[in-house]
Amino acid sequence: MPGDSPTVGEILRQQAHSRPDHPLLVCDGDRISYAEAESRSAELARGLIALGAGKGTHVGLLYPNGTEFVVGMLAAARIGAVVVPFSTFVTARELSEQLVHGDVGILLNAESFRSHDYVQRLAEALGDSEFDGFCAAAPQLRQVCGIDRVYRLAESVDAALFSAMEDDVDGSDVLAIVYTSGSASTPKGVVHTHAALLGHQQNLNEIRGLTATDKLFCNSPFFWIGGFGFGLLATLVAGSTLVCSNAVDPAATLDLLEAEKPTMTNGFAAAVAHLADHPSFAGRDLSSMRRGNLYPIMAPDARPADPELRHNMLGMTEAGSVLLISGDEADQPEQRRGSFGKPAPGFQTMIIEPDSSGVGELCIRGPYVMQGYYKRSREDCFDADGWFHTGDLVRADADGFIYFVGRLSAMIKTAGANVSAAEVEKAIAKLGMVGHVVGIPDAERGELVAAVIVQPRLDETALRERLKDELSSYKIPKRFLALPRAQLPLLSSGKVDTRQLKKLFNA
Repeated sequence: MPGDSPTVGEILRQQAHSRPDHPLLVCDGDRISYAEAESRSAELARGLIALGAGKGTHVGLLYPNGTEFVVGMLAAARIGAVVVPFSTFVTARELSEQLVHGDVGILLNAESFRSHDYVQRLAEALGDSEFDGFCAAAPQLRQVCGIDRVYRLAESVDAALFSAMEDDVDGSDVLAIVYTSGSASTPKGVVHTHAALLGHQQNLNEIRGLTATDKLFCNSPFFWIGGFGFGLLATLVAGSTLVCSNAVDPAATLDLLEAEKPTMTNGFAAAVAHLADHPSFAGRDLSSMRRGNLYPIMAPDARPADPELRHNMLGMTEAGSVLLISGDEADQPEQRRGSFGKPAPGFQTMIIEPDSSGVGELCIRGPYVMQGYYKRSREDCFDADGWFHTGDLVRADADGFIYFVGRLSAMIKTAGANVSAAEVEKAIAKLGMVGHVVGIPDAERGELVAAVIVQPRLDETALRERLKDELSSYKIPKRFLALPRAQLPLLSSGKVDTRQLKKLFNA
């Protein structure tokens, strides 16, 4: 429980003492051991103190996956500062909004990543090409710099002061404010403590079997809760090794996987499909990857014949990463098709207002649920009994396994019937296509089910015929639109912009 659990700093020191040379992170050609992570984060922490940081200071991190993010997170956490990760996809507007809303006092940032110029983006966000210590657009912000500059300030701070500040950090202190990616509304800052995030990852590690002997390949960004919690913090807690890649060339990532031989995978399966399509893939030895959910690149005999017969996972920022999970990675019986497992330890769950089929909204509470949304009252985050209403529509079977149906906000009300956009998208996927389903206004039906199919051309008549075997007639889209992938409207988070999709049907 908060206050009794270890902090990030305590766990790091324990791991550095017991396994100093063991790699914590391998990211392409960059790697760092536990001992190096401990010493470099201590040095950076002293530099942050020189900049005025201390317990409660909000330190922003704008870095891709790699040692800079890891060392920056560890350094801030060790002195009780609050880590505020920024998406590498962030726009100037979003950057300005998060700096202000998140009360960021120090921003540590890369100058660029891939096609993103963060120096220019910061100038746009702050309305000033040269930040000199104060900006009216972000009045809390005092420092904007790269990590290398902060290192150079470390010698001005006595090691004893750093040690005393680190000793003052408690499990109940806030570790991070992680912003949700925001699909249809303003992103929210989710507040989590050291104790909550670390305790939750410890439980999840036990369920999925992540131990100190494992290497975890994770393609989730560290700035989102999946990469931050279920990837980076989980690795730290286990004393294992985290493998990741920022390579643009699929061959380089495949080289990394062959060389490092990860034993477990986690992340977005769709984001590794291009690796399996590479001409060299068939000749690669990837037999070490036998557990996890990145099925396209896992050992052939470890891949499911039908992914729908393997337990999926449901995670959310407010739950500190994965909420629904199962340690059973075998194919399930047909009646359990589409299962998302059961609630992780420490979570109470309740399904409210179920319909005749048992589908209702999932509510959660427990010690690992967020403290709340930053700058919002408790009443805005939880009901009177302490339940957080997730907005996820689910059902449960007689054995307690939970099945995700869709988002409450994504339900389409057409002629008095509710249609789950997720269900229709899944039916389209079974036909070998990618579809994004939305509801569009209609004078007679209230809403029409509409689908954007990601391909240049489409035979609507043939698609409707094929969908008759998968969906009730009222669930089959009344409107279709074919769209090349390059023209798909996206948010800065990489998610599809559903508001813009709806506008396409009015064009």
